[in-house]
Amino acid sequence: QVQLVESGGGLVQAGGSLRLSCAASGRTFNIYTMGWFRQAPGQEREFVAAIASSGSSTDFANSVKGRFTISRDNAKNTVYLQMNSLKPEDTAVYYCAARRGVIFTGSNAYQYWGQGTQVTVSS
Repeated sequence: QVQLVESGGGLVQAGGSLRLSCAASGRTFNIYTMGWFRQAPGQEREFVAAIASSGSSTDFANSVKGRFTISRDNAKNTVYLQMNSLKPEDTAVYYCAARRGVIFTGSNAYQYWGQGTQVTVSS
């Protein structure tokens, strides 16, 4: 079992930056691929970024490539999402998720989820 708690969301102007954090419970954090997803009102949950358990590989949605980075600190059981050059269309609830195995972009592949953190980007 893994429990995930996101933090770092908030209100920011377009062009600004935010860093989201996701803290995981348990001593087996380093075996999980970690992903970030987001869901805007009236829309389906969509993949944002993911990082392999060792941190050796990452994947990003095309909409955030070059603006977002994902990293993890296995000693702190934490994964981060650095979001730069934010746009109003990045506004959503951002969720952290964990899965055993390789990176997948489908939300159904992730077994554990946090409660989400709101990110609002004003124009």
